[in-house]
Amino acid sequence: MAGDGAKETASLFSPYKMGKFDLSHRVVLAPMTRCRAPNAMPNAALAEYYSQRASNGGFLITEGTMISPNSAGFPRVPGIFNKEQVEAWKKVVNCVHAKGALIFCQLWHVGRASHPELQPGGVAPISSTDKPISKRWRVLLPDGSYGIYPTPRKLESYELPQLIGEYRQAALNSIEAGFDGIEIHGAHGYLLDQFMKDGINERTDEYGGSLENRCKLTIQVVEAVVSAIGADRVGLRISPAIDHLDAMDSNPLSLGLAVIERLNKLQTERACKLAYLHVTQPRYTAYGQTESGRHGSADEETQLIRALRNAYQGTFICSGGFTRELGIEAVSEGDADLVAYGRLFISNPDLVLRLKTGAPLSKYVRATFYTPDPVVGYTDYPFTQQSPPLSRL
Repeated sequence: MAGDGAKETASLFSPYKMGKFDLSHRVVLAPMTRCRAPNAMPNAALAEYYSQRASNGGFLITEGTMISPNSAGFPRVPGIFNKEQVEAWKKVVNCVHAKGALIFCQLWHVGRASHPELQPGGVAPISSTDKPISKRWRVLLPDGSYGIYPTPRKLESYELPQLIGEYRQAALNSIEAGFDGIEIHGAHGYLLDQFMKDGINERTDEYGGSLENRCKLTIQVVEAVVSAIGADRVGLRISPAIDHLDAMDSNPLSLGLAVIERLNKLQTERACKLAYLHVTQPRYTAYGQTESGRHGSADEETQLIRALRNAYQGTFICSGGFTRELGIEAVSEGDADLVAYGRLFISNPDLVLRLKTGAPLSKYVRATFYTPDPVVGYTDYPFTQQSPPLSRL
């Protein structure tokens, strides 16, 4: 189903009305972990980074932001669970708003995709299961080395209301910090995905087994956050068709449609749409971790995404390996209302201008994606000559 602002002449660079928000174009900054927030505190480097990538009428989604002290999956990631963090985020948000852009905070709990060295007190991370992530994957540790994912502690059902409450409070904190809304991270093998995917979730209680049960926690989180801050300030990200961090499902299309069915019902009952649904393309699997990897069938990817897009009654965002050409095609063919760009935005702070004018793109340096330097590989990528000079915050 077409989103709120879809038009027959839609292009990647045409305006779009995302519910209550007016966008001047459809290029979105995708959420990306960057590991530049020591002690879980947003800082001047983050303000510079997001301000650089903000454009008038643009839309930015922050990196995954911890909802609680035990929700981190990388070192030096920011949080939104205490007053000091809220105050620090205000400075970041104000810089983005000064550029005329909107910004949502992505609420993040990684579940089993963590390590005792990233957990308060060195405890085991939590999950829907007690199965660890396979040795195919590695976790980045505070000293810069990579470790093996440990055996997680399986959450008891009585613990889930507290977890839902942490998402709710993080959403309230985000609004207090000045964010225009929030995105719930239900994708990429993190905690909510660990409940939704049948390749991970082997529970026999009310949160396991059937599609309805596996979707239950995600929908409860959405409902709690919507009740706290309003549906039109809430987005949800899902990735039913990718196996990042062993998050496999036997029927990705059915899973995606099950989530969408429940979101549509919630929107009808509330008489208000969510801000958007954000779906990661299957090709993220091939290119998310390395430059190599094989795409799935383009036809299969298109069919899956179109089925989800047609089922969802609201704004639909796609992300995952988009080029300029693929982004233009996705919007013009009606496969997405908005397209979120990740790695290309890292090395091209003025990506919107470059995509619009066809200017050459700067290459990113993967080795600096998660390093602690507040400048190198973070805010030192060049602008085109047509772009305004960097702000000095």
